[in-house]
Amino acid sequence: MRTLYLDTEFTSLTLDRSLISLALVACDGAEFYVELLDGWSESSCSDFTRTTVLPQLDLQTYGMTRERASAALREFLSAQGAAEIVGDALRWDWPLLLELLGANGLPDNIVGCRELSADELADDPDVEDAPHHALLDARLICRLASKH
Repeated sequence: MRTLYLDTEFTSLTLDRSLISLALVACDGAEFYVELLDGWSESSCSDFTRTTVLPQLDLQTYGMTRERASAALREFLSAQGAAEIVGDALRWDWPLLLELLGANGLPDNIVGCRELSADELADDPDVEDAPHHALLDARLICRLASKH
């Protein structure tokens, strides 16, 4: 079974947050990354998001509408074979992934999700300096988890 490592960036650490970017990374190099062009606004972003996350976006290269991003995400997931999705903050990231997929939900080949334990991420200095960029953070999570 394949493992896909998930990370997202969103407007704020509140229940009414909105997705800004989402990444899924596999250890063999397969990647999905999108930055949303709609469904969020800078005015709804926390100060942290405005100063740390937004300056790293490259909407011209990675930007998609929510509708297009949803279709692209479903296409990517469907092509992965039997897979589980793993993350370091699923209580924040998982609902945003499901929301982006919409009413159709996960493709049938996604067999579950799992949150990494603190042990799987501990003792690595890169964790403290994570860039808060969904793709770079998903790559970091993948690298750290594959050490265990």
